[in-house]
Amino acid sequence: MEASSFIRGTPLLIQILIIYYILPAVGLDVPPFGAGVIALGVNGGAHIREIVRGALTAIPPGQIEAARALALPRRLIWARIILPQVFALVLPPLTVEFTALLKGSALISVIGYVELTRQSHYLLASTARPFTIFLITALLYFTMCFLLATATDRLQRRTARASAV
Repeated sequence: MEASSFIRGTPLLIQILIIYYILPAVGLDVPPFGAGVIALGVNGGAHIREIVRGALTAIPPGQIEAARALALPRRLIWARIILPQVFALVLPPLTVEFTALLKGSALISVIGYVELTRQSHYLLASTARPFTIFLITALLYFTMCFLLATATDRLQRRTARASAV
């Protein structure tokens, strides 16, 4: 089993805890923010690697062979044939992955890093309105994810128009 499969097959929470508690045991002191960034980066990287690999394998080999038959240079084959198609294929799943990472950032609160979810817990101590606080927290996460999805949708439309020309 390769490392990427292991990372994609284990929960992000476990990865955060391993990085935060195990790395110091082997001599690498990692602060909560650093552990969160490393865990989100490694987890996201493993998923993004698979997304890109899948997109690259989806390009029909006949297109590359045709470009080679026309004696196009390697960089032109990549710039004009492969990468535009890969970009169009990876954009939707990358949006899903970035949204998952954004929501997964709430898990960093379990190692003591004060982010949106942890801040909500702190506010609970000063007010007796858990419904309001968690509703506002949910709306903030929703807004961030909605803006990400909207930006991606616009980028997809712009890319589709550019490739149609």
